[in-house]
Amino acid sequence: MKKQLLNNTKLGLFVFAGLLFLIILLYMIGRNRSLFGSNYILKTRFENVQGLIPGNNVLYAGIQAGTVKKLEILNDTTVEVTMIIDTKMELIIRKDAISSIGTDGLVGNKVVNIVPGKLNAPIAKKGDLLMSKKNIDTEKILSTLSQTNNEVAIIVSGLKNTVERINNSSAFWDLLGDNQMADNIKNSAKNIQIASSKASSVGTDVQVIVNDLRKGSGTMGILLKDTILASNLTKTSHNLILITAQLNTVISEIQKDINSGKGPANSLLKDTMMVNKLNKSLNNLQKGTDGFNQNMEALKKSFLFRGYFKRQEKQSSKDEQLP
Repeated sequence: MKKQLLNNTKLGLFVFAGLLFLIILLYMIGRNRSLFGSNYILKTRFENVQGLIPGNNVLYAGIQAGTVKKLEILNDTTVEVTMIIDTKMELIIRKDAISSIGTDGLVGNKVVNIVPGKLNAPIAKKGDLLMSKKNIDTEKILSTLSQTNNEVAIIVSGLKNTVERINNSSAFWDLLGDNQMADNIKNSAKNIQIASSKASSVGTDVQVIVNDLRKGSGTMGILLKDTILASNLTKTSHNLILITAQLNTVISEIQKDINSGKGPANSLLKDTMMVNKLNKSLNNLQKGTDGFNQNMEALKKSFLFRGYFKRQEKQSSKDEQLP
């Protein structure tokens, strides 16, 4: 009898301990879900809740702030989410806060994320409607990834075919193994570098010339900037024009004399008697010059003047030897 009473007592204590543990567990779950303790209601709206259900967590800046109470479809594009928020967040969440739907971890449950706004707005009160941000559509992301994967597969296939053609082309490998070709490429690169440096030097010289022109220094600068020289050039050009006009006048007069048969120009060009006289005069001068030369040669050979001419030749040679 005593043994049966002891067993019943143990059973009762065990049941009592189990019930107490169950009550504590339910309390902890309810506290985590904001079923116990003071709280208030905030609302937000989304076009697509993406599997959000009542009981999911509400996070503010990554901190547990409440739970989702219910979802209500207002129309075909709007779903209103009612949230139970802990009273401790009553003086923190403001009206310009922005809500969005995310996941708890990489593949966890859906959560409502509330982030602070940028403006110093008033505190959000019970029943206020928070702004929402358009959610990222994971289906569209997966669709885009699938399309990108297909395009990458096409690119990889093309690269594979290119590599296979290169492997099958002996000429390509011969080109890669040709040391002379590599040397030629190096020499070409050096020549390009030298040409580039020379072009840079030429550009520098051109820049110096341009600077001199702008400053008015150097020959070209003086020609372009010196107003006195420009005035002199203008006067010279004007004088050349006057001289050209005068020459044209003289030529016109000569042409007129020639055409009219008068004047010295006509006599020189058209009068045959005048031409014959001039020719005879030139011939006589030539003969006189030849005779004079013969007489001088005779005097050099004469014993009376031979010493004089020798002294003249010696003096001439001395003068030529002087520096």
